Amino acid sequence: MAPPEERLPVGFVGLGVLGSAIVPHLLADGYPVVGHDTAPEKIDALAGLGLARAASPREAAERSELVVTCLPSVAALDDVVSGPAGIDKAAHGGAVVLEISTLPVRDKARAREALAATGRVMLDCPVSGNRIQAQRRQLTAFASGDRAACDRVAPVLAAFTRKHHYVGEFGCGMKMKLVGNILNLVHNAVAAEVMALGMKSGLDPGLIHEVISGSASSSAMFEVRGAMMARNDYRHEGMNFSIPLKDARIIAEHAAELACPIPIYQAALQLYYAAVAQGHHDEDAAAVCAAAERAANVRRTEPER
Repeated sequence: MAPPEERLPVGFVGLGVLGSAIVPHLLADGYPVVGHDTAPEKIDALAGLGLARAASPREAAERSELVVTCLPSVAALDDVVSGPAGIDKAAHGGAVVLEISTLPVRDKARAREALAATGRVMLDCPVSGNRIQAQRRQLTAFASGDRAACDRVAPVLAAFTRKHHYVGEFGCGMKMKLVGNILNLVHNAVAAEVMALGMKSGLDPGLIHEVISGSASSSAMFEVRGAMMARNDYRHEGMNFSIPLKDARIIAEHAAELACPIPIYQAALQLYYAAVAQGHHDEDAAAVCAAAERAANVRRTEPER
């Protein structure tokens, strides 16, 4: 648990799939957390753990020294930062805003400028990992921006991540996150391919996961999502398809601006589109395995549940 002097009052805006898995770690580490989300039931779900309620991003900022924003879209970021009840309207508090979403650098930079006009510092600090990894405190954070501010919030990052790194000037966090996202998506897709191939070869999916896990051939995605593939159960959502497909547009645009080819990533992405077309959008992204099985005409004898 963090020493008392490091327990900054924390505002947390965005209690969705990832945010709702992060907040319990902050509370368990002794941080007083006041949360806001546009869906009140998401606050209700965490109130029993000690989360205090904020009616708006402005209130969350006024009742904290550090505000963490974990948001699904640019529109949400704009509203949280400079909307009618945005952080920039706070009369005091919220000196540092830790932006952990995966959004284009130019949009984060615009939000940073809006907050700088009120004397606040925004840090670009996206995190790598899905809900399951967040629940296990296995996220990695890529902090970028003002170095002194990053150092100040490092204990907060340590409360909900396994690793956190300072990666440079503002925006470098997102650039590092996009690199990691490419690897995550490719590793997940290839895990699905090998599971489908193994099953069509006559191997038991549970045995495939057991034998490959921990070997030199494995990956974090195979360890986490391969287990779901083996069970043929994608209801335990770590991250549904909306997030990787949203991120895919950011990655494609970033690579195009740099004239940097990413053919392996683009090929792996096709399995995601197939899974969505087959009706798996609201399941965990491990359901790319179901799409790979359908493409290979794999028929499980009795799906395990």
